[in-house]
Amino acid sequence: MSLRGGMVALRSRMMPSLKLQDLIEEIRGAKTQAQEREVIQKECAQIRASFRDGDPLQRHRQLAKLLYVHMLGYPAHFGQMECLKLIASPRFTDKRVGYLGAMLLLDERHDAHLLITNSIKNDLSQGIQAVQGLALCTLSAMGSAEMCRDLATEVEKLLLQPSPYVRKKAVLAAVHMIRKDPELSNIFLPPCAKLLRERHHGILLGTITLIMELCERSPAALRHFRKVVPQLVQILRTLVTTGYSTEHSISGVSDPFLQVQILRLLRILARNHEESSETMNDLLAQVATNTDTSRNAGNAVLLETVLTIMDIHSAAGLRVLAVNILGRFLLNNDKNIRYVALTSLLRLVQSDHSAVQRHRSTVVECLQETDASLSRRALELSLALVNSSNVRAMMRELQAFLESCPPDLRADCASGILLAAERFAPSKRWHIDTILHVLTTAGTYVRDDAVANLPQLIGEAQELHAYSVRRLYSALAEDISQQPLAQVAAWCIGEYGDLLLEGNCEETEPLQVEEEEVLALLEKVLQSHLSLPATRAYALTALMKLSTRLPGGNNRIRQVVSIYGSCVDIELQQRAVEYNMLFQKYDHMRAAILEKMPLVERSDPHVDEEGKENKAGAQLLEASAPVPTEPQATKLLDLLDLLDDTPEHAQHLPPLDPSPGETLVHLLDLPCAPPAPAPIPSLRVFERQGVRLDLTFVRPLETPALLLVTATTTNSSREDVTHFVCQAAVPKSFQLQLQAPSGDTIPAQGGLPITQLFRILNPNKATLRLKLRLTYNHFGQPVQEIFEVDNLPVETWQ
Repeated sequence: MSLRGGMVALRSRMMPSLKLQDLIEEIRGAKTQAQEREVIQKECAQIRASFRDGDPLQRHRQLAKLLYVHMLGYPAHFGQMECLKLIASPRFTDKRVGYLGAMLLLDERHDAHLLITNSIKNDLSQGIQAVQGLALCTLSAMGSAEMCRDLATEVEKLLLQPSPYVRKKAVLAAVHMIRKDPELSNIFLPPCAKLLRERHHGILLGTITLIMELCERSPAALRHFRKVVPQLVQILRTLVTTGYSTEHSISGVSDPFLQVQILRLLRILARNHEESSETMNDLLAQVATNTDTSRNAGNAVLLETVLTIMDIHSAAGLRVLAVNILGRFLLNNDKNIRYVALTSLLRLVQSDHSAVQRHRSTVVECLQETDASLSRRALELSLALVNSSNVRAMMRELQAFLESCPPDLRADCASGILLAAERFAPSKRWHIDTILHVLTTAGTYVRDDAVANLPQLIGEAQELHAYSVRRLYSALAEDISQQPLAQVAAWCIGEYGDLLLEGNCEETEPLQVEEEEVLALLEKVLQSHLSLPATRAYALTALMKLSTRLPGGNNRIRQVVSIYGSCVDIELQQRAVEYNMLFQKYDHMRAAILEKMPLVERSDPHVDEEGKENKAGAQLLEASAPVPTEPQATKLLDLLDLLDDTPEHAQHLPPLDPSPGETLVHLLDLPCAPPAPAPIPSLRVFERQGVRLDLTFVRPLETPALLLVTATTTNSSREDVTHFVCQAAVPKSFQLQLQAPSGDTIPAQGGLPITQLFRILNPNKATLRLKLRLTYNHFGQPVQEIFEVDNLPVETWQ
C-alpha cells in the first residue's frame, strides 16, 4: 500500500462512522453535487475500512448505508461479497440486510450470485417463516436458470406448507422459475390443482398467474389445465354473485384483480377449443351485464371480458354484446378508456365488421380529439371501416379531418384516403376528384406513389381528360407551392393542353384560357424557388410537349428550353440539351416523339408469372445449344476430386454426341416444351471485393430429377474482372453438365454479368452438395477460390 493510501485509510479509521439516518441527512443537506460526491466518497472509504476490519456487528449497518449509496447511482460493487457473508450469518438482522443487498447488487451477469445457492437452500429448509420468505423473495428477484433448477424441489415442497405466508412466496418463486426455465413445468403441475382450492387471496391470485405461465410455455400443461375450466368458472361466478371478501373489493367491484386474472386464464385455456368456450359463454354474458361501469375497476373487468369474448369461440350474440360494451367505452370521459376501446375495436373490425359499423359515427367523432394518440387510433379505425357502401360518407369525414389534422397525422391520413379511394371508388370521376382534393389539401405530405398513380388513372379515363386538365390547371394557378400537385398538373397540361384551350367541357364551370397563360404558368413553376428539381423537370417536359399541341408558342418554348441548357442541375440540363437537339436537328421527328403517352397496363401478377415462365423457357432453349469444349471437360474431370470422388466415378457421364441439338435432350431427357420453373429461392454463394456469384434454380415439371442452375457473376468494383472461369463438381451419385459461360470478362461498376448454366441430374433425390472453383484476375492479381455450397434449398433435391 502506498503512503498516501495508508494515510487515507488511517484517517478513515480515525473519523467516526455515520449512522444511516445521519448519512441521509448529510447527503440531502449538500448544496452542490460536488459536496454530495465528497460526502459519499468519505463514507465509502469508511465502509471499505469497516469491511476490511471484519467487525461482524457493524457489517449489516455498513452494508445498509452502501445500499443507500447504490440507490443514489454511485458504485457499490465492493459490497457484493459482504452480502454473501451476511446471508450465511445465523442472525436474522444480518440475513435481512444480506438478502436485500443480494437483490440490489447481484444479478445473472455476476458469477457471485451462484455462491448463495447453498445458503438459500439451507434457509428454505430451516422452517423459520421469516427466513424462508427472505430466501424466496431473493430467488424470485435474481435467480438464474441454473439456480432455479437446483432449488426447484425445495420450492415445490414449500407450495404445500401449512403457512399461507410461505405458500404465497413459494408460488411467486415458482412463477419466476417457469419464466427462467420452462422445462421445470412438470414439477409444478401437481400442486396447482390443490392450490386452486385455496381461500387465501394472495395464494389464489399467485396460483392463477402460475397456471398462466405454465399454459403459455407448455402445450402439455395447456391440455392438463383445460380440465379445470369448470372449477375456474365456478370461482369467477362466486366472485360475481356473492363476492370473495370485503377487504379485497374496490369501488363496489368484488376483487377485480382476481377477476381479471381468471378471465385472462380462461382466455388462454379456451383459445381454439370449442368445448371450453361453450363452458364459459354463459358466465361471460353474466359478467358483461352485471359489472358496474361507473368505476375504473368495473371497466377493467369489462375490458378483460371483451378481450376474452374476442379470442374464444363465443356465440354471435356475445360478440355483439362485446362490441356494444366497447361502444359505450367510446362515450366515456376518460381518455385512457376511449383509447382502449378504439384499439379493441380495431382488432374486431376484420371479424365483426358489421357490428363495429354501428359505432361508426362515434368513431368519426373521435377524430376531433385533441390527444394525438386518440386521433391517430381513431384515424386507423375509420380507414378500416371504409367499404363500398359507405365510401362517399366516410371520405367526406376523412377529407374534412385532413384539412384540420395535426401535421404528424397528415401523411398517414392522406395515404389512407388514397388507398381507400383506389379500392372502393364508385366512379373514376369521383376517384379523380378525391385525389385532387388530397393533393390540394395535404400538399407535400402526399407520398410519391400518388403522383405516379394519378396520371395512370387520368390516362385510363379518356372521357375525363378535359375535365381533369381543367381542374388541375385551376388548382395549379391558385397555388404552385404544393409539389405533388404541381407535378401532376404539369404532366396533365403537357399531355392534354390542347383540350384546355377548347373550352367545351360541360362538367366544369366555363374557363377561358389563352395559350400565353398556360405557358406563363409553366414558366412560373420553372422559376419558382419552391419547386423541386423533379417538379422543374415535369414542367420543362410539359413545355416541350406543348410545342406540338400549341404550335403558336414554339418560339417562346424554344427560348425557355435553351436557357436551361446551361442549368446547374444535371438532370434539367440534360433534358434541355436533348430538347434543343429535337428543335434543331430532328424537328421533323418532334411531333412523333412528343405524341401523347400510350396507356400503361397495370401490373397483373398472373401476367408476370407467365412472363417469368416464358423467360425461363427461353433460357433453357438457348442453353441447350452450346456444348463444352474438350479442354473444359478435362478441367472439369480434374475438379471432381474436390468432393472426394474417384475419377472413375466422375467420368460416368454419357458420351457427348457430335450433334449438339440432340445430345442433352437424349442424355438428360429434357422435355421439348419449355418447362414451368418451380418456385425455388435464389442463393448468393460468393462475395469478395465487389465480385458476387448468385445461383438461381429451375426444376422442369416434366423431369423432376433434373435441376437447372444458372450461375450469374456480377462486378460492382472499380476494376474489371478478367479471365474468369467457374468450374463445379458434384458427388458421384449425380450427373453434371457444364454449359459454356457467356464470357470471361466482367466490366466494372455493374457491367454486363457472366452467366453459365449447370445441368444436374439427381435420380436418387439425394442431398445436393456443390463444390465450386473460381479463378480470375482482379486488381492486377490472380485469384483462386475453392469452396463448397452445402446450404442449397431443399427444393433443389427433394
